[in-house]
Amino acid sequence: MRQHNLRLRLPVVSCPSRPLFADAGARKSTSEVSCEDVDRLGVLGHGNSGVVYQVRHKTTSQVYALKVVHGHSDPLVCRQLLRETDILRRTADCPYIVKCYGIEEKPSGDIAMVMEYMDLGTLDSLCKDLGGTLSEEKVAHVARQVLNGLSYLHANKIVHRDIKPSNLLVNKNLEVKIGDFGVSKIMCPTLDARNSFVGTCAYMSPDRLDPEAHGGDYDAYAGDIWSLGLTVLELYLGHFPLLQPGQRPDWPTLMDAICFADPPRLPEEDGASKEFRSFIQCCLQKEASKRWTASQLLSHPFLAKVLKP
Repeated sequence: MRQHNLRLRLPVVSCPSRPLFADAGARKSTSEVSCEDVDRLGVLGHGNSGVVYQVRHKTTSQVYALKVVHGHSDPLVCRQLLRETDILRRTADCPYIVKCYGIEEKPSGDIAMVMEYMDLGTLDSLCKDLGGTLSEEKVAHVARQVLNGLSYLHANKIVHRDIKPSNLLVNKNLEVKIGDFGVSKIMCPTLDARNSFVGTCAYMSPDRLDPEAHGGDYDAYAGDIWSLGLTVLELYLGHFPLLQPGQRPDWPTLMDAICFADPPRLPEEDGASKEFRSFIQCCLQKEASKRWTASQLLSHPFLAKVLKP
C-alpha cells in the first residue's frame, strides 16, 4: 500500500434545541396523510435509529411506507432529520424523487414520515434479484431518471451527497426515484456543512475527501455526479467498481482507490459501446470542474439507448 498524506475534513455536529416543528400549526400542515389514517401491514426494514413499515390507508386502501425515527436526541440524527424534512417539503412536485405525504412529530420525540411506497424496493436489491448486472439499455434507463432528479435538486440548490444503488428505489412501473435524504444538504450561504464527513465513504468523490489535491474547493454538485458514475458502472459490472469482485472493502483500500488511483473505467475487452464509455468518463473525472453537470449529461448520446415503453 502506498503511503500518502490524506487530509480529511471531519464534521462538527450540533443539534438545535428546538423541536423539529416549531408549533402545532406547522406540524399539522405537513401531513397530507396522518399516521392515524393507516394500518401497519409489516416491516420493510429497520436499524438502530428507526423502522420502516408497509402500511395501508384505512379509507382508500392506498399502500405507503411509514418511516419512524426513534427520537432525535442524537445530534447527528437530529441534523439529518431536519435536512430530510426540509428537502422533502421542497421537492414534493418532482416525479423523480420519492414523495412524502406526511411528516409528524410525536410527543415522545419520534418522527414519522408517510412516504411513497416503491414496491420493487431498492435498485441494489432488484439488481441482485435480476442476476447481478444490468444491460446498457437498462443502465441508461436508470441514469436518465436519476439525472432528471439530480437536475431538479441541483437547480434548487440541493445536493444529495449519498447517491448509490441502495438509495435509489424502483416501483412496478420501473420508475426509478431518489430516496433517503438523511445526508442531503441545502446549499445555503449561511450553512457551512459542505465539508462535513458524512454519507457513504465508498461513493464519495476524490475532491470531497481531499479537496486540496483535486482542484481546490469541494464542489458538492459534482460530487453527486461522481457517485452517479460509480452507481451506473456498478449496475453494469455487477460489483463495486473501485474494488475487485469479492474484495472486502476497508478504509485504507477505499481511500487509496478513490484519491490516488486512476478513475475506474470499463474494461477494454468488455464490448461496451463508445457512448457508454464516454458517459462514464464524463462522470468519473478526478477534478470536479471536468465532470459534466446533471443537465449536460441529460443530453449525452448514451441516454438515447433508453428503451421505449
